[in-house]
Amino acid sequence: MKLADVIAVLESAYPPKTAEKWDAVGLVCGDPGEEVSRILVCVDPTASTVDEAVETGAQLLLAHHPLLLRGVNGVPADDPKGSLVHKLIRNGGALYCAHTNADSALPGVSDALARAIGLTVTGPLDPAEPGAATGIGRVGVLPEPEPLRVFAQRVANALPATVQGVRAAGDPERLVSRVAVCGGAGDGYLGAVRDLGVDAYVTADLRHHPASEHLESGGPALVDVAHWASEWPWCEQAAEILRQAFGGRVDVLVSTRRTDPWTVGATSPSAGGHA
Repeated sequence: MKLADVIAVLESAYPPKTAEKWDAVGLVCGDPGEEVSRILVCVDPTASTVDEAVETGAQLLLAHHPLLLRGVNGVPADDPKGSLVHKLIRNGGALYCAHTNADSALPGVSDALARAIGLTVTGPLDPAEPGAATGIGRVGVLPEPEPLRVFAQRVANALPATVQGVRAAGDPERLVSRVAVCGGAGDGYLGAVRDLGVDAYVTADLRHHPASEHLESGGPALVDVAHWASEWPWCEQAAEILRQAFGGRVDVLVSTRRTDPWTVGATSPSAGGHA
Protein backbone atom coordinates (compact mmCIF):
# COMPACT_ATOMS: atom_id res chain seq x y z
CA MET A 1 0.00 0.00 0.00
CA LYS A 2 1.04 3.60 -0.49
CA LEU A 3 1.25 6.03 2.40
CA ALA A 4 -1.43 8.05 0.60
CA ASP A 5 -3.78 5.04 0.90
CA VAL A 6 -3.19 4.83 4.65
CA ILE A 7 -3.75 8.56 5.04
CA ALA A 8 -7.07 8.25 3.19
CA VAL A 9 -8.26 5.62 5.66
CA LEU A 10 -7.11 7.67 8.65
CA GLU A 11 -8.76 10.83 7.40
CA SER A 12 -12.00 8.96 6.80
CA ALA A 13 -11.96 7.65 10.39
CA TYR A 14 -10.60 10.87 11.92
CA PRO A 15 -11.49 13.79 9.61
CA PRO A 16 -8.93 16.61 9.95
CA LYS A 17 -11.69 19.23 9.63
CA THR A 18 -13.04 18.12 13.02
CA ALA A 19 -9.77 18.97 14.80
CA GLU A 20 -9.73 22.04 17.02
CA LYS A 21 -8.41 25.19 15.31
CA TRP A 22 -5.36 25.30 17.59
CA ASP A 23 -4.43 21.68 16.83
CA ALA A 24 -1.77 20.34 14.46
CA VAL A 25 -2.88 17.10 12.84
CA GLY A 26 -1.99 15.22 9.68
CA LEU A 27 1.24 14.21 7.97
CA VAL A 28 4.31 15.66 9.69
CA CYS A 29 6.94 14.04 7.49
CA GLY A 30 7.00 11.36 4.82
CA ASP A 31 6.27 10.90 1.13
CA PRO A 32 2.65 9.94 0.34
CA GLY A 33 3.94 8.08 -2.70
CA GLU A 34 6.15 5.70 -0.68
CA GLU A 35 5.07 2.14 0.08
CA VAL A 36 3.96 1.12 3.56
CA SER A 37 3.99 -2.48 4.78
CA ARG A 38 4.19 -1.91 8.54
CA ILE A 39 2.66 0.73 10.84
CA LEU A 40 3.33 1.40 14.51
CA VAL A 41 0.62 3.14 16.56
CA CYS A 42 1.48 5.10 19.72
CA VAL A 43 0.21 7.89 21.96
CA ASP A 44 3.34 10.05 21.98
CA PRO A 45 5.90 10.65 19.21
CA THR A 46 8.98 10.55 21.44
CA ALA A 47 12.54 9.33 21.06
CA SER A 48 11.42 5.98 22.48
CA THR A 49 8.57 5.39 20.02
CA VAL A 50 10.58 6.69 17.05
CA ASP A 51 13.31 4.21 18.02
CA GLU A 52 10.66 1.49 18.24
CA ALA A 53 9.39 2.36 14.76
CA VAL A 54 12.90 2.11 13.35
CA GLU A 55 13.64 -1.12 15.24
CA THR A 56 10.42 -2.80 14.08
CA GLY A 57 10.84 -1.65 10.48
CA ALA A 58 7.68 0.46 10.44
CA GLN A 59 7.42 2.91 7.55
CA LEU A 60 4.74 4.91 9.41
CA LEU A 61 4.48 6.02 13.02
CA LEU A 62 0.86 6.92 13.78
CA ALA A 63 0.71 9.05 16.94
CA HIS A 64 -2.15 10.59 18.86
CA HIS A 65 -0.28 13.60 20.21
CA PRO A 66 1.21 16.12 17.75
CA LEU A 67 4.97 16.46 17.56
CA LEU A 68 4.91 20.09 16.38
CA LEU A 69 1.87 21.56 18.10
CA ARG A 70 3.35 25.05 18.29
CA GLY A 71 4.70 26.75 15.20
CA VAL A 72 8.38 26.32 14.42
CA ASN A 73 10.71 27.97 11.92
CA GLY A 74 12.74 24.86 11.28
CA VAL A 75 13.49 21.29 12.33
CA PRO A 76 17.31 21.13 12.58
CA ALA A 77 18.79 17.79 13.55
CA ASP A 78 20.31 19.23 16.74
CA ASP A 79 16.86 20.19 18.04
CA PRO A 80 15.10 17.51 20.18
CA LYS A 81 12.01 17.40 17.96
CA GLY A 82 13.92 18.06 14.78
CA SER A 83 16.14 15.09 15.54
CA LEU A 84 13.08 12.83 15.56
CA VAL A 85 11.98 14.11 12.16
CA HIS A 86 15.47 13.54 10.76
CA LYS A 87 15.70 10.04 12.24
CA LEU A 88 12.40 9.03 10.71
CA ILE A 89 13.28 10.41 7.29
CA ARG A 90 16.75 8.81 7.31
CA ASN A 91 15.15 5.45 8.05
CA GLY A 92 12.38 5.76 5.48
CA GLY A 93 9.75 6.51 8.09
CA ALA A 94 6.78 8.88 8.13
CA LEU A 95 4.87 10.46 11.02
CA TYR A 96 1.14 11.09 11.03
CA CYS A 97 -0.75 12.61 13.99
CA ALA A 98 -4.48 12.31 14.80
CA HIS A 99 -5.28 14.34 17.90
CA THR A 100 -8.51 16.23 18.63
CA ASN A 101 -10.01 14.82 15.44
CA ALA A 102 -9.50 11.36 16.97
CA ASP A 103 -10.94 12.64 20.26
CA SER A 104 -14.23 13.68 18.65
CA ALA A 105 -14.56 10.81 16.16
CA LEU A 106 -17.03 7.94 16.39
CA PRO A 107 -15.43 5.71 17.46
CA GLY A 108 -12.76 7.86 19.04
CA VAL A 109 -10.37 8.08 21.97
CA SER A 110 -13.06 8.16 24.66
CA ASP A 111 -14.93 5.24 23.07
CA ALA A 112 -11.76 3.19 23.46
CA LEU A 113 -11.43 4.27 27.10
CA ALA A 114 -15.10 3.48 27.81
CA ARG A 115 -14.79 0.06 26.19
CA ALA A 116 -11.68 -0.75 28.21
CA ILE A 117 -13.51 0.08 31.44
CA GLY A 118 -16.52 -2.01 30.43
CA LEU A 119 -19.06 0.72 29.76
CA THR A 120 -21.91 0.56 27.28
CA VAL A 121 -21.77 3.97 25.60
CA THR A 122 -25.02 5.93 25.37
CA GLY A 123 -23.72 9.19 23.88
CA PRO A 124 -21.08 11.95 23.94
CA LEU A 125 -20.17 14.01 26.99
CA ASP A 126 -19.98 17.21 24.95
CA PRO A 127 -21.73 16.77 21.55
CA ALA A 128 -20.17 18.38 18.48
CA GLU A 129 -23.60 19.93 17.92
CA PRO A 130 -27.00 19.43 19.59
CA GLY A 131 -28.15 15.85 19.20
CA ALA A 132 -24.91 14.71 17.53
CA ALA A 133 -23.42 11.27 18.23
CA THR A 134 -19.90 12.64 17.89
CA GLY A 135 -18.12 15.02 20.23
CA ILE A 136 -15.68 15.07 23.12
CA GLY A 137 -15.95 12.41 25.84
CA ARG A 138 -18.52 9.66 26.29
CA VAL A 139 -21.27 8.73 28.74
CA GLY A 140 -21.99 5.08 29.45
CA VAL A 141 -23.36 2.59 31.93
CA LEU A 142 -21.83 -0.31 33.84
CA PRO A 143 -23.36 -3.80 33.69
CA GLU A 144 -24.18 -3.51 37.41
CA PRO A 145 -23.76 -0.71 40.01
CA GLU A 146 -20.65 -0.99 42.16
CA PRO A 147 -19.02 1.08 44.95
CA LEU A 148 -16.57 3.79 43.93
CA ARG A 149 -13.69 1.90 45.55
CA VAL A 150 -14.48 -1.14 43.38
CA PHE A 151 -14.98 0.99 40.29
CA ALA A 152 -11.60 2.70 40.79
CA GLN A 153 -9.95 -0.73 40.88
CA ARG A 154 -11.87 -1.66 37.72
CA VAL A 155 -10.34 1.35 35.98
CA ALA A 156 -6.86 0.49 37.27
CA ASN A 157 -7.23 -3.09 36.03
CA ALA A 158 -8.30 -1.88 32.57
CA LEU A 159 -5.42 0.51 31.92
CA PRO A 160 -1.64 0.06 31.64
CA ALA A 161 0.28 0.53 34.88
CA THR A 162 1.79 3.93 35.64
CA VAL A 163 3.63 5.43 38.60
CA GLN A 164 0.61 7.62 39.33
CA GLY A 165 -1.83 4.74 39.27
CA VAL A 166 -5.52 5.58 39.68
CA ARG A 167 -6.98 7.80 42.38
CA ALA A 168 -10.60 8.57 43.17
CA ALA A 169 -12.33 11.45 44.95
CA GLY A 170 -15.68 11.00 46.67
CA ASP A 171 -17.39 8.61 49.06
CA PRO A 172 -15.68 5.20 48.57
CA GLU A 173 -19.04 3.48 49.09
CA ARG A 174 -20.97 5.65 46.61
CA LEU A 175 -22.61 3.41 44.04
CA VAL A 176 -21.44 3.98 40.49
CA SER A 177 -23.62 3.01 37.55
CA ARG A 178 -23.67 5.84 35.00
CA VAL A 179 -20.23 7.17 34.09
CA ALA A 180 -18.72 9.95 31.98
CA VAL A 181 -15.23 9.51 30.52
CA CYS A 182 -12.83 11.79 28.69
CA GLY A 183 -9.48 10.57 27.44
CA GLY A 184 -6.71 13.07 28.15
CA ALA A 185 -6.98 16.26 30.21
CA GLY A 186 -10.66 16.65 31.02
CA ASP A 187 -11.13 19.10 33.89
CA GLY A 188 -12.46 21.66 31.41
CA TYR A 189 -15.63 19.55 31.25
CA LEU A 190 -16.34 19.38 34.99
CA GLY A 191 -19.22 21.82 34.61
CA ALA A 192 -20.79 19.78 31.84
CA VAL A 193 -20.32 16.55 33.79
CA ARG A 194 -22.11 18.02 36.81
CA ASP A 195 -25.24 18.50 34.68
CA LEU A 196 -25.27 15.00 33.18
CA GLY A 197 -26.53 13.13 36.24
CA VAL A 198 -23.63 10.65 36.21
CA ASP A 199 -22.22 8.94 39.28
CA ALA A 200 -18.54 9.26 38.35
CA TYR A 201 -16.24 10.95 35.86
CA VAL A 202 -13.04 9.31 34.60
CA THR A 203 -10.39 11.54 33.05
CA ALA A 204 -6.76 12.66 33.42
CA ASP A 205 -4.75 15.60 34.75
CA LEU A 206 -7.26 16.70 37.38
CA ARG A 207 -6.07 19.62 39.53
CA HIS A 208 -6.59 20.22 43.24
CA HIS A 209 -8.80 23.32 43.23
CA PRO A 210 -11.12 22.43 40.34
CA ALA A 211 -11.56 18.91 41.76
CA SER A 212 -12.23 20.18 45.28
CA GLU A 213 -14.71 22.82 44.10
CA HIS A 214 -16.45 20.25 41.90
CA LEU A 215 -17.02 17.90 44.83
CA GLU A 216 -18.03 20.73 47.19
CA SER A 217 -20.70 21.78 44.70
CA GLY A 218 -22.23 18.30 44.68
CA GLY A 219 -20.63 16.97 41.50
CA PRO A 220 -20.17 13.24 40.82
CA ALA A 221 -17.19 11.27 42.07
CA LEU A 222 -13.92 11.74 40.19
CA VAL A 223 -11.46 9.12 38.98
CA ASP A 224 -8.12 10.55 37.92
CA VAL A 225 -5.75 8.50 35.75
CA ALA A 226 -2.47 9.20 33.97
CA HIS A 227 -2.89 11.12 30.71
CA TRP A 228 -0.97 8.57 28.66
CA ALA A 229 -2.85 5.63 30.17
CA SER A 230 -6.25 7.21 29.43
CA GLU A 231 -5.43 7.46 25.72
CA TRP A 232 -3.46 4.25 25.25
CA PRO A 233 -6.60 2.12 24.52
CA TRP A 234 -7.08 4.25 21.38
CA CYS A 235 -3.94 2.72 19.88
CA GLU A 236 -5.60 -0.67 19.46
CA GLN A 237 -8.77 0.98 18.14
CA ALA A 238 -6.82 2.83 15.44
CA ALA A 239 -4.77 -0.27 14.66
CA GLU A 240 -7.94 -2.33 14.16
CA ILE A 241 -9.41 0.29 11.80
CA LEU A 242 -6.28 0.00 9.65
CA ARG A 243 -6.22 -3.80 9.81
CA GLN A 244 -9.81 -4.02 8.64
CA ALA A 245 -9.22 -1.50 5.87
CA PHE A 246 -6.23 -3.33 4.41
CA GLY A 247 -7.18 -6.93 5.11
CA GLY A 248 -3.77 -8.08 6.26
CA ARG A 249 -1.82 -6.37 3.47
CA VAL A 250 -0.28 -4.04 6.07
CA ASP A 251 1.15 -5.19 9.40
CA VAL A 252 -0.16 -2.89 12.15
CA LEU A 253 1.54 -2.92 15.56
CA VAL A 254 0.72 -1.15 18.83
CA SER A 255 3.65 0.38 20.68
CA THR A 256 4.77 -1.41 23.82
CA ARG A 257 6.72 1.59 25.12
CA ARG A 258 5.36 3.44 28.15
CA THR A 259 5.69 7.15 27.36
CA ASP A 260 4.09 8.40 30.57
CA PRO A 261 6.76 10.88 31.78
CA TRP A 262 6.62 9.93 35.48
CA THR A 263 9.17 7.31 36.53
CA VAL A 264 9.21 7.33 40.36
CA GLY A 265 6.39 7.24 42.87
CA ALA A 266 6.58 7.46 46.64
CA THR A 267 3.98 7.31 49.40
CA SER A 268 4.32 9.13 52.71
CA PRO A 269 4.62 6.78 55.70
CA SER A 270 1.62 8.47 57.30
CA ALA A 271 -1.62 9.38 55.59
CA GLY A 272 -2.11 12.28 57.99
CA GLY A 273 -1.71 15.89 57.00
CA HIS A 274 -2.20 19.45 58.13
CA ALA A 275 -5.55 21.17 57.80
